[in-house]
Amino acid sequence: MSLLERGDHVVAQRNLYANTTALLDDLLPRWGIECTFVDYTNAERWAEALRPNTKLIYAETPTNPLMRLTDLRAVGALGKTHGITTIVDNTFATPVNQRPLQYGIDVVVHSATKYLGGHSDVTAGVIIGSPAFIERAWRFHIVMGAALSPFDAWLLLRGLRTLGLRVERHNQNALMVARFFESHPKIERVNYPGLKSHPQHKLAQEQMSGFTGMMSVELRGGYETAERFIASLKLGSYAASLGGFETLLVHPAAMWGDTLTEAQRRAMEVGENLVRISVGLEDEQDLIDDFSQALEHV
Repeated sequence: MSLLERGDHVVAQRNLYANTTALLDDLLPRWGIECTFVDYTNAERWAEALRPNTKLIYAETPTNPLMRLTDLRAVGALGKTHGITTIVDNTFATPVNQRPLQYGIDVVVHSATKYLGGHSDVTAGVIIGSPAFIERAWRFHIVMGAALSPFDAWLLLRGLRTLGLRVERHNQNALMVARFFESHPKIERVNYPGLKSHPQHKLAQEQMSGFTGMMSVELRGGYETAERFIASLKLGSYAASLGGFETLLVHPAAMWGDTLTEAQRRAMEVGENLVRISVGLEDEQDLIDDFSQALEHV
């Protein structure tokens, strides 16, 4: 909002956070700003989508909820070559696991509500960029009234003090859980960049130092199977947030029913059998035991 004006063009990837997609696809066109969505797993698609009036390239990696990756080095170089601002949502990876600025990205954003806060008790956001960009964004921010309260700022600082320790444990637990799901006959597919079976595992190793606590699984079944699986858990809770100390699960087909159209969900490849999991800090064997017993009910 501090960067764009009527007549500008945005290039963004498919499979963004649902409300980001709604902003780019539904709201920006009302203000005369066009957006082109591209296959972000192919660096050539980004370049092909550029126009003379392109002012912004927007990416998110890993993506929500399919855990696919965008090549940060390629996007950063494209922006620098054409003088286009690049913004990356780094919420899922956290700055512990991934630092987009090192790959030539101009601006990084986080939902600090998630891993940076870490305790599911603060609503906040973070923008990291040059002093000039931050000043520009801050002016718009003040006008819109989205200023963080002193107490929320304190909660966020508290969370940052343990970020490194927490993310290390999230990474460890998630990898163990992902391997468990991959070997289970009732799971059709596991979307986790830390697995060798992930189609972009090599890219993940190149630009990430850890693979986060986020994953999604596709069960052998449909909508009701996913609902039954989540309802049968004892440790994991059915809740829309992520990145906290506790294990949380959501059923995107149910959660985004009012946010995205059926066509948008199909474009994002979010099936009715998909469950997103934010693996918490619980004992890894307790988590595996709980997921195992829940799968017995589907």
